[in-house]
Amino acid sequence: MWVADMDFQTVPEVIEAMKKDVERGIFGYQYVPDEYYQAVADWEASEHDFKVKTDWLTFTTGVIPTIGDILRNLTAAGDKVLIQEPNYNSFYQVITNNGRQILNNELDYQDGQYSINWQDFEEKLSDPQTTAMFLCNPHNPSGHIWSKDDLEKIAKLTLKYGVLVISDEIHGDILMPGKQFTPFASLDEKLTGHSISLISPSKTFNLAVLHAATAITPNKNLRDRLETAVATNGHSGPGVLAINGSIAAYTKGHEWLKQLREYVGKNRELLTDFIDKELPNVSLVHGDATYLAWIDVHQVTDDSAKLNEFIREETGLYLAEGTKYKGNGNDFLRINLATNRSRVEDGLNRLKEGIEKFSAEK
Repeated sequence: MWVADMDFQTVPEVIEAMKKDVERGIFGYQYVPDEYYQAVADWEASEHDFKVKTDWLTFTTGVIPTIGDILRNLTAAGDKVLIQEPNYNSFYQVITNNGRQILNNELDYQDGQYSINWQDFEEKLSDPQTTAMFLCNPHNPSGHIWSKDDLEKIAKLTLKYGVLVISDEIHGDILMPGKQFTPFASLDEKLTGHSISLISPSKTFNLAVLHAATAITPNKNLRDRLETAVATNGHSGPGVLAINGSIAAYTKGHEWLKQLREYVGKNRELLTDFIDKELPNVSLVHGDATYLAWIDVHQVTDDSAKLNEFIREETGLYLAEGTKYKGNGNDFLRINLATNRSRVEDGLNRLKEGIEKFSAEK
């Protein structure tokens, strides 16, 4: 229950689209038709009330590869990239592997909620070496959805200091029932000309191996530079299953996603109730998005990596240790709820067993 993919089969129409591609028996070069971009635009309009222009869209083979392309080609070696810890662990690798520096604007944590330290945020942006920032929305690992007001404030401050916003919105479709998500590029165009947003069907529909993603870049000059960077690094050519599979997901996946949200929402309720009743020294960060949950274990230990290893060895339950996400992650464990309810129940019983044994041996 650690890695961020699901135990659920994808949309049936996606499987059928892939079967047709395979049965055709021709696996040569693929291109991106207008139909793909229209499917993405229609999805954004329907799911997020965002009337994105198809001209803004660029196909890429993945979110993290594209972030690497952006850093290598739109920033300079040694530049600082602002990140808000705790945050998705692959961000740290893509920054340092590309010769850039990590600059932490650590999130404030109080009463089970994360928020932005705005004073520190602006101070970090004002550093002349800060040329880009990663915005993770919805936030991984906490599941927090940044409000429209927060996004507008981020946009205005980054615009003021000339900092490129790279908005990773890969979890933006997986919302708890009744919750809403605001894409960064849906803000006033005066605030988004320095931004590149990245979306993908990979998390939404459990399609990571399709290697398909879309960049949303409202500013044409920036978009031209992005497309050159993506093409230069070989990340603009889709695999044979990526296009028709993605189109099927975006055009046929609405009801499937609705059912997924409801199912994961019930799993989250199950986790919440279990922690309240069975684990008095543990609490849960309130999350409105993603199928991941962020469990506060600071009353048990300040070394979640050690606790996580203990739970694995004693119970066979695999979670993600919060330390890898940095910030205050040493006080947390991350659990994946995108699985069968019986498996969630089994996992929770193992979690209780592991924590109780760990606490008894302290």
